[in-house]
Amino acid sequence: MNKRKLNAVMQLHGESQQNLADFLEMSLSRLNAKINEYRGAQFRQNEIAAIQEHYSLTAEEVNEIFFASLVSQKDSNGPAA
Repeated sequence: MNKRKLNAVMQLHGESQQNLADFLEMSLSRLNAKINEYRGAQFRQNEIAAIQEHYSLTAEEVNEIFFASLVSQKDSNGPAA
């Protein structure tokens, strides 16, 4: 999860984490747990889709935000032999 990019998107739209929590109908603490991946908390597919639509994100932006750790882990293995 690239929380910096998600926070940047929220700021570009003039929104705070509280605004996003309200939009997703969850508590601010639950949203923060998902952003920080606290104890394995993750965004559900329907939440990611709602965020994508809410902020008019491209598929590439969604991948950069929500799947960043998977990409960086793959890239850290070095070039394929």
